[in-house]
Amino acid sequence: MTDANIIEIFCILDEFCKYFAPELKKHTLDICGKRRRNRPCLMSDSEVMTILVLFHIMRHRDLKSFYLGYVCNHMRKEFPHRLSYNRFVERQAKVGLHLLLFLQTCALGKCTGISIIDSTPLKSCNIKRAHSHRTMKGWAAKGKCTMGWFYGFKLHIVINDRGEI
Repeated sequence: MTDANIIEIFCILDEFCKYFAPELKKHTLDICGKRRRNRPCLMSDSEVMTILVLFHIMRHRDLKSFYLGYVCNHMRKEFPHRLSYNRFVERQAKVGLHLLLFLQTCALGKCTGISIIDSTPLKSCNIKRAHSHRTMKGWAAKGKCTMGWFYGFKLHIVINDRGEI
């Protein structure tokens, strides 16, 4: 991954955030009586999204070792205002909607006629505890995959012959 690629990814995400943030603010309800701090974060939403995209492109095992070991040590000039890992995880949760909408609107590939589909189970709990599980009640269901029965969701992904989602 070269510096030019990282800058290109950042610029694309930054342009999306510049358009999306005001639109989201127009449609968000304000909680009456709740005081908010309007202090800007050191890292922008597009920087956090860029790090998340790089994490998936570079195929690291876990986010913590990628952020602390790679981003904080080897990408100091690309991300000069790094956050602590705990604060980064909080910011990650806040930009999740931005990243999801970016992927749905801007990053989907065109159908070329050749499609490949795969699925993976997203387990909510052990299958033995499905009857008492309350968190995903009404949404999750029992299912079967190559590894056996599970309780939760099945995630399907379709890609074209170029590897685009």
